Amino acid sequence: MSRKIIIDCDPGQDDAVALLLAFASPEVDVLGIATVGGNVPLALTHRNARMMCDLAGCDVPVFAGCDKPMQRVLRTAEYIHGETGIDGIDVFEPKAPLQPQHGVDFIIETLLAADDSSVTLVPTGPLTNIGTVIDREPAVLPKIERIVLMGGAMREGGNRTPSAEFNILVDPEAADIVFRCGRPITQMGLDVTHQVLSTKDRVERIRALDNPVADATAGMLGFFERYDMSKYSAPGAPLHDPCTVAWLIKPELFTGKDCNVAIETRSDLTLGHTAVDFWHVTDRPKNVHWVYEVDSGGFYDLLTERLATYGETA
Repeated sequence: MSRKIIIDCDPGQDDAVALLLAFASPEVDVLGIATVGGNVPLALTHRNARMMCDLAGCDVPVFAGCDKPMQRVLRTAEYIHGETGIDGIDVFEPKAPLQPQHGVDFIIETLLAADDSSVTLVPTGPLTNIGTVIDREPAVLPKIERIVLMGGAMREGGNRTPSAEFNILVDPEAADIVFRCGRPITQMGLDVTHQVLSTKDRVERIRALDNPVADATAGMLGFFERYDMSKYSAPGAPLHDPCTVAWLIKPELFTGKDCNVAIETRSDLTLGHTAVDFWHVTDRPKNVHWVYEVDSGGFYDLLTERLATYGETA
């Protein structure tokens, strides 16, 4: 049986690839996509999500959520993703419609109508929408099977400040609400996502599939990699967000352990830091399955296999 999921994202090339992977995977049933202001402003994140629906030929509904963090001014990341958020492909006005309902209202309505522990939330951007959902309607919590999110870091440090990863830094108050919500959480931080690098060989393998979705993926990765290759002297860009979907499809590719993770919301120096109690040196409850290792070859095998399905004829 397919796992029912709601994807909450801010596309971003890596969010876009996560969507394409999910659409091609029968193991998950995407009930809807909510977008949030993050990598680029909200008007671009929902357009980019709808573009991916058009490319994939799917009719998953897309909803615009919150355009700014719960208590702060929005920080964006065009310097990584380009002005469109998905530089590397030709941008077009999508045919897939934007739903009139607010993304937060969609998530609340969908969860309240669901059975207990039956819907998994997959946030790959700032946690504003999810934090707002929980803050506004805590009755949704029993309906959530698990939250599988991309954000945070431990040994890798931060990618936007010395100690904070971008998604958590953008809205630390929302992240704090999510991490204290009491539902199971699987967390893909930089410690694991920096292991899945889109090397030249891997991108060329995707390009060789020679279908429109694979071509778009290769184009986006070709642009996306320039920042990390320069910053880290890495052979390619890390595909952060698709790790969430890959874990849902094939969890055996990943290694993790249950830990306590807490969010710093007050310090000017370490705002957005994810304090991971990896060695259980405190008595704080284990609220997160912290993923720290991945079979990167197996990850790209899975991604390439699923992107290949877009070239299959009915």
